[in-house]
Amino acid sequence: MSDANGGDVGQKEVGQYFLEDLTVGMTSDYDRVVTEDMIEQFAEVSGDHNPLHLDEEYAKTTMFKGRIAHGMLGAAFISKVFGTQMPGKGSVYISQTLRFLAPVRIGDTVTTTVEVVDINPEKKRVAFRSRCRVGRTVVIDGDATILVPSRAASQAA
Repeated sequence: MSDANGGDVGQKEVGQYFLEDLTVGMTSDYDRVVTEDMIEQFAEVSGDHNPLHLDEEYAKTTMFKGRIAHGMLGAAFISKVFGTQMPGKGSVYISQTLRFLAPVRIGDTVTTTVEVVDINPEKKRVAFRSRCRVGRTVVIDGDATILVPSRAASQAA
């Protein structure tokens, strides 16, 4: 479906790096404010209705002393970077490790950073460090392997 200007309605801009464009040390960042609505929608989509995320009175009785966002909501921001920024279009998640180090709360701005740490041209796989922070606090730390299309293969198609 197109809008009056010929643009795709509902489509978001997606960047693309080919395997040949990436070098060790490259990074990409994304900032997102976590909202109550976002947490409620994530609970609906995931089916995770743990009261730690949805019930303030219950959450106050826990070690967190209040509601926190689902850990996987923060991890979804990592997926957003890989799928739409770097490497972007055509990339495929192969694996991801995650360590949840601190809670994320409503109103927090989560800064997600991915960094290229290794490139395997033969297998077209790129290893990344993935990290989410709230301020200076690392809330999620992990590593990912992404299958990245090569320019040569896309030109041959």
